[in-house]
Parts: sequence; C-alpha cells; structure tokens
Amino acid sequence: MENGGGSLEARIEQLLTVEKQMRQASDVSGTKKAVSDILDLCFKGNAWKTLNDQIVLLSKRRGQLKQAVTAMVQQALEYIDQTPDLETRIELIKTLNSVAAGKIYVEIERARLVKKLAKIKEEQGQIAEAADLMQDVAVETFGAMAKTEKIAFILEQVRLCLDRQDYVRAQILSRKISPRVFDADTSKEKKKPKEGENIVEEAPADIPSLLELKRIYYELMIRYYSHNNDYLEICRCYKSIYEIPSVKENPQQWTPVLRKICWYLVLSPHDPMQSSLLNATLEDKNLSEIAQFRLLLKQLVTMEVIQWTALWNTFKDDFDNEKNILGGSLGEKAAEDLRQRIIEHNIIVVSKFYSRITLQRLAELLCLSIPEAEKHLSDMVVSKFVAKIDRPIGIVSFQTTKDSNDVLNSWATNLEKLLDLVEKSCRQIHKETMVHKAALRA
Repeated sequence: MENGGGSLEARIEQLLTVEKQMRQASDVSGTKKAVSDILDLCFKGNAWKTLNDQIVLLSKRRGQLKQAVTAMVQQALEYIDQTPDLETRIELIKTLNSVAAGKIYVEIERARLVKKLAKIKEEQGQIAEAADLMQDVAVETFGAMAKTEKIAFILEQVRLCLDRQDYVRAQILSRKISPRVFDADTSKEKKKPKEGENIVEEAPADIPSLLELKRIYYELMIRYYSHNNDYLEICRCYKSIYEIPSVKENPQQWTPVLRKICWYLVLSPHDPMQSSLLNATLEDKNLSEIAQFRLLLKQLVTMEVIQWTALWNTFKDDFDNEKNILGGSLGEKAAEDLRQRIIEHNIIVVSKFYSRITLQRLAELLCLSIPEAEKHLSDMVVSKFVAKIDRPIGIVSFQTTKDSNDVLNSWATNLEKLLDLVEKSCRQIHKETMVHKAALRA
C-alpha cells in the first residue's frame, strides 16, 4: 500500500460502507459527500493507484446515482494537473475516460478529458493519435456545453487534422462551424432557461472569447485554402479577420492584414466576386495609409495594359517582405501566379478595345512570344473566356457568334431606340416653333 497502508484501507472501507447506506437510501447529497471523501482521502495520501481503483469501483456499484458519478468525475478532473508525473496523469485520464464513456450526463467532462489526453499525445509527437482521439468526440451534439467551448473543441480537431495533412477531414470538421455564429451579439444578456430545458454550463476560464475564436477559425481556414492555392477564399478569410474590431482599431494589426488582402486579390482569378471585393477594398480609407498597394489595385481596375517588368520591379521588394509579416509568404507559386494574373488582365483589356486582332500584335501587347500568348489565351478560353483563334491566318476574334434570334432582337432594339429619338426630336422642333410664333405675335 502507498503511504500508510492499512489505515488508509480501513478508512476507505468505512467510507464505502457509508456510501452504500446513502446510495440504498437514495440520498443524493450523502452519496456525493461519501464519494468525495473517498477521493479526497486517496488524493491527500498520494495513493494514485488506489484512487484509480476506487473511481472504477464506485462507478460500477449497483444502482449508483448519476449525480454521484458526475461529482466524482468532476472532482477527479481537478486532480489531473496535480499528478506527480506524466505516467500517473495519463493513467488517471484513461481511468476517468473509461468511467465517462457512454454516459450522457458526463459527456462534457469526457470531452475535456479527451482534449487533455490529445494534448499530451501531441507533446509526445504522436499527432495522428491525438487527431484520432479528438475525432471520436462529436461535441456539436452536446446541448449543455457552452457555445465557445464547442467551437474551441472543433477548432482543435481541425488544427490537428491540418497538422497531419488530412485536408479532407479538416474541411468536413470546419463545416460544423457556421461563420455566422461569430457575428452573434455577445453583449446581450443570456436568457434564463425555461423549465425542462438543458442548462448550458459556463465555459472554462482558459477558453478564448468568441472574437478570438473567430480569428483562430479564419487562420485555420487560411492554412486549409493555402494547401490548394485558393487565393480568393484566402482573401475572404483575411477580410473577415480585418473586420474584427480589435484588429481594425489597431494600425499595427490591420496593416499586415490589409497588405495580405491586396496581394491575394491580385493573385485571385478574375470573376464577379473578385471584382466586387477589389472595388470594396479600394473604397477602404485605411488603404490610403499604404499608398503603394492602393496603386497596385488601381492598376487592376483601370482598363489599361500593365507592363509586367515595370510592375514586378516596383513591387518585388514588398512581395519578398511578406514572408516576414503576419501569415508568412504568399506561397511557392505566388510569383508565377501573379504574372499569370497580369497577363489575363491584359488579355481582358485587349478584348475590350479589339473585336479582331492579329496574334502577332496580341503577343506584342502582352510582351510575350506568339506560342506563349496563344497558350495563355487558350487557358482563358477553357475558363469560359470568349475568344477564337484562326491559326492559319493568325487572327484572334473576341466577338461572340450571334444566332438569328439575337440578331433580330438587336435590330428591333436599335430600331426602337431610333424611333424614340426621332419622336423626341419632333417634339423639340414643335416646341421651338410654338415658342418662336408666340414671340413674333408679341
């Protein structure tokens, strides 16, 4: 026996007798007191093996009260951080985990136990085991768990999946959190639960606030989207971080975030969402504080051909400096993708001014060789950009072919506009004539 042997055993036996009497009498408070005293006795005597044995014994006693098991697990949870060594801590966690397994009334405590065990596994370098442990717990079904604790648990699951490079499972887990949950007004007073409703527990002190969780969520999503270089989604994540009040009020925090927004907007393929975000960012007053990035975005919304070499020479230093700023480098392919986006922008500009152009002239405007210009144009056509290349004669056409109905509709619309213009002109002439006649009579 540990620390004082027989006397500890005798006192535990006495308390077990008391616990049995209270349990058979269905005395909740008395049973809880007896169970608590047994655990306290083992803890003060440093009898950790005995503590584990008593926890298992008490949980399996016939007709054991739910309230007593809940109180026992909650009390033993407090002892975990006070264990003398790691082996004892893991053994206690595993004992409590086995007791709590399958019991809905201690599901929150079990989730916290799993989280502690996963953290230990991660510190030992066993990330795959830690991720598997966390995934076994579906906290989204726990009605009594605080919202912030649920979110923090799911985010931990996502982080471990990303650490083990399991991107499919990370995406599935991240979808359990709706981004709208972060926009909830935390200042409102909590409603008192009605009779029969589950009482939601308070989150532990170490759980971050909702706005801090919002930032953690979007930082994890940036890691996920960076895996497949989804620049537009990364930009939207940074935009959401930028909207957090604590970030927006501090120039030291919003400046690097706004820089990232600008870079990822430029790297994103041209589409309506990108265009909308681009214009919204240009209207941001804070952008005037980083004038060079305002100039970069301004070039993209202006329908003019951008010279790649001039742009790269201007922004190369800023591009390289991003690895030393929040969020790290823009990615291995970022420089190549930036050039690709500038070429795409230039092709769109050319299509606005030309309906037909020779391939040689197009290559000159894009500062590319003819094969390169043809390749980039072909890639854009695959992405639903309207263009046709007549290779034998070397002509590129940006016009869409119209069927007979479109031609007739266009003709009818033009004719209607012409007749409206004639009618307005006749009315103006008639009005001027009447005014002139009235002046002559006078």
